[in-house]
Amino acid sequence: MKNAKEGFDFFLGALAPGGFHGYFDRLDTPPEMRLYLIKSGPGCGKSTLMKQVAAANLERGRITERIHCSSDPDSLDGVVLWQKGAALLDATAPHTLDPGAPGAAQEVVSLYHTMDVEALKVNQCEILDLFRTCAYYQERASRTLSSAASLLLDSRRTAASAVDFTKVRLYAGRLGKRLIPSKGEGKGKENIRLLSAVTPQGILTYRDTVPALADQILVLQDEYGAVSRVILEHLRKQAIESGWDVIACWCPTAPEDKLEHLFIPELSLAILTSNSWHPMEFPGQKNIRIRRFMDLSVLASSRARLRFNKKAAAQLLEQTSELQRQALETHNKLEEYYRSAIDFSLVDLARDSLIHRLTN
Repeated sequence: MKNAKEGFDFFLGALAPGGFHGYFDRLDTPPEMRLYLIKSGPGCGKSTLMKQVAAANLERGRITERIHCSSDPDSLDGVVLWQKGAALLDATAPHTLDPGAPGAAQEVVSLYHTMDVEALKVNQCEILDLFRTCAYYQERASRTLSSAASLLLDSRRTAASAVDFTKVRLYAGRLGKRLIPSKGEGKGKENIRLLSAVTPQGILTYRDTVPALADQILVLQDEYGAVSRVILEHLRKQAIESGWDVIACWCPTAPEDKLEHLFIPELSLAILTSNSWHPMEFPGQKNIRIRRFMDLSVLASSRARLRFNKKAAAQLLEQTSELQRQALETHNKLEEYYRSAIDFSLVDLARDSLIHRLTN
């Protein structure tokens, strides 16, 4: 992470075909990672507090990872302070977290005491209605995304019928030997992230994270993901077995089924998938064109089907983003009620305490 002077950005969860799919509960897999779980209502200053902690950590020249909210990428869901071995997370729905080992490994940072409960009770009916409306839009967005994901999966399987997987696996083995030496220190650890997500702003990819974490960039040019996922899975397993810590980035339309990008920060190496949904272009990158492993005549016979799937999926993904925009507008109205009932001087005290504990 030697290039990460300005910090870097990921998602730790996103809208998926089955609803929100997150990896927040895996962030404390390294036993040395201490979690600070923020509990409060919407609009209570959680994101602002985390941004201020991140800024203070960066001012001290320390590696800082910003975890963005896929429902509102301008807001943060978390901050990982790598050199402190600590992470500050929004632990409220849809990524509700409770401490598994309170005090020993996790601490709850409650901001509920900053709320004027009586003021909120006055607007109870309106607040409950806004919560229901927001959930309604998110549920519709998830169903629409599920339809898009089905089309994309059909295209991946169609493309896979043209692939020589024996050739792919042999190539992946040679590539792994060339890129990943043995560290000789036991197995490495896996950190799971999302580099992209379907958001109210459309498909958003944190491309600046790539040069922040890697000098050597390999890009798998694979429109359908039929080949890249096989190569990435091989490299992921080899890196971990060879003792290197990895950051594995999954596809939000197929979480835990389709690996999309892989980072090995200690080797300053990134292996990425590029397609029309998230094209990857960086100075000095090495491109690996997946078509070399395919029977193009078989692929050509499915051209009409692939073209239809792509066009229909694009329309569904845009509808997904529009529904998320409506959910965000509803959530913003919800936040107005809460902001008017918050004593932000108490939030500031909590912020100052966290900055002192986490950045000194």
